Formats: sequence, structure tokens, C-alpha cells
Amino acid sequence: MVVDVDLKPLTLKGLDKKRPLIMAGPCSAESEEQVLNTARMIAAMDIPVFRAGIWKPRTRPNAFEGVGSVGLPWLQTVKQETGMLVSTEVANVKHVYEALKYGIDIIWIGARTSANPFAVQEIADSLKGVKIPVFVKNPVNPDIDLWIGAIERINQAGIEQIAAIHRGFSSYEKSIYRNAPHWQVPIELRRRIPDLPIITDPSHICGSRDLLYDISQKAMDLNFDGLIIETHEHPDKAWSDAKQQVTPEGLKNVLDRLILRKPDLDETMMLTLAVLRDQIDKLDDKLINLIEERMKVVESIGNYKKENNITILQNKRWDDMLKSRLILGERKGLSEDFISKLFRAIHQESINKQTRIMNDE
Repeated sequence: MVVDVDLKPLTLKGLDKKRPLIMAGPCSAESEEQVLNTARMIAAMDIPVFRAGIWKPRTRPNAFEGVGSVGLPWLQTVKQETGMLVSTEVANVKHVYEALKYGIDIIWIGARTSANPFAVQEIADSLKGVKIPVFVKNPVNPDIDLWIGAIERINQAGIEQIAAIHRGFSSYEKSIYRNAPHWQVPIELRRRIPDLPIITDPSHICGSRDLLYDISQKAMDLNFDGLIIETHEHPDKAWSDAKQQVTPEGLKNVLDRLILRKPDLDETMMLTLAVLRDQIDKLDDKLINLIEERMKVVESIGNYKKENNITILQNKRWDDMLKSRLILGERKGLSEDFISKLFRAIHQESINKQTRIMNDE
């Protein structure tokens, strides 16, 4: 389903066909000196948008929650001195009014806020009649409809220049990432709202500056529209999220290494891909037919268990099966994560089928 959202192209300096939109600046504005020093170094790289957190929603009390409105004049000075656009996060109506009063060019709604429809609606109502680009971060959980709902609320308030920020998703599973990227979620967002720009936030996905380049390149490979990278003059001394911030020099290193792929295809490319995609379609047909055959065996097992009053879940069998599939997948060059997710999904569908059989009178 394609979502009907009335968007206008972003008319921001730096967002064009030749280069991605880059937004950079510290996680938190800490002092006027820190903000201006960082901004001047970033401006020297011809980066169009400066970002800085003025209000910082933190998980635990007594953590640094931002300098508040006192930092907004610092962003005004950045704008006057460097010519960059300035942006910050808002979490409530008061933040919106303060940001607008000080001439902030772009506001974004954070992950905790976008997960709360009441909060988003209040922000949307406060933006009626205002012409300002609004970016919406994904909710903390990988809920595509909740993300789209936040975008729709902002759009229905009359905001036509909207972008999504992909910053990854919270997860209990152990991972090298602070927030799992779950690339399929922003890909699905692009499918449903094709004209919506998507900006990737590799800083919050990684949680570590060492992984920034890989995530940034992945976003470019997927033809997303930009990057928002936390940059601090002295990141190791930062008051919040020190490990994921880079120096301006580190930012330059990431950007200089990026490879920008061709988003458009010529006729020869189209024909070549058409042949390969036809092969994929035929293999997918075979794959679905094989899964259908497998489920028929599952149904036979379910009927046998019902006749003999055997529980559906045989934990040792499931554990042995998963381990053997992981080993086989590794031999075939398939990642453990992929094989695990694939067979967990197949196993759950098998349980669902056997449950219906066991409880069918």
C-alpha cells in the first residue's frame, strides 16, 4: 500500500542529485565556544546544515538533559557567522515555540516522541500555519505504521517539507550496534512513500565512531538522501554520547571515503537486471513451492501428535534442528542472523499450523 502524503521537494541547500544532504554538529550544545568552534570547522567543509541538541531527553534522571533555551542564541550566531542552516530536536510544544522564536531552520522529532501519537499531534497542532521543514525520526521500536502515522500527523498540519530520519531501533538482542538498523523498515517506508526523503543517522545506529563509515556507505548504497552525523570539537570530552561522536576531521574522513552509486539505470543496465530478476522470480516460485511441501509434512506431524496426545513443541528437536541449519547455512555462505530469522519464522508458522490442527474439534 502506497501512503498518500502531500509532500513538496525539500529546497534545502545541499540536497540535490549530485551529493547527499549532510547534517553535522554535536550531540549536545554545551557552551557557546564549543558550538561555534565546531560549527566553524564544519562550515569549512561546505556542509549545509548544523545540528545540535538543545533539549536532550535522557533515559535516567540526573543525566545531562541539555542546556535548554539558553543555547538557541548560539545557533543564531552559527547561522549568522557561517551561513549554515541550523537544526535541533523538539519534544513538546514549548520547544517548538522557542525554536521558531530563535529562527531555527529545521526541527526534528526524536525517536521517543515519535512513538507517542499524543505528543506528535500536539507538536503538529502547534505547527499549523508554519512553513518549516520537519524531520521525523523512527520510533524506538521497528513499527513502520507508527512511523508513518507520525509523518501523516505532521503533514496534515500543513507541513509539506518532511523527511524521515532512520536512527535504528532498540533491541534486547546482543549486537555490535547501539540501535539495530533493521534496514528493511526504512526500505518499506520508501516503498510506501516514494517521494519522502530518508536521512540516515549512523551515529545513533552505531553507538561507536568506529562503525560510522560502514553504516554511512550502506545508506548511500540504498540511495537514501543524506546523513546526520554527530560531530564535536573534542568528542571524548562530550557531555553526552561521547563514543559515537567524531571530530570534524573524522567527519571529513568518513565523507571523503563515501562512494555514491548511480540511482538511475540506462537501457543496457535495465535489460541485464531484467534477465537476472527473472531468474530471481523463478527461484522464488520454487522456494514458495518447497515451503508449501514442507508445511504439508508439518500438517501430517500435527495430525500424528493429535492422535497420540503429544505436545506441539519438542524443544530438543527444535534446538537440534536450528543448530544443524546454522551449520549448513554457514557452509553455504549465509549469515547466522539470516538463517536464524528464517528458520525461526518457519518454525513459528509450523507451530501455528499444528495448533490449529490440535484444537480443531
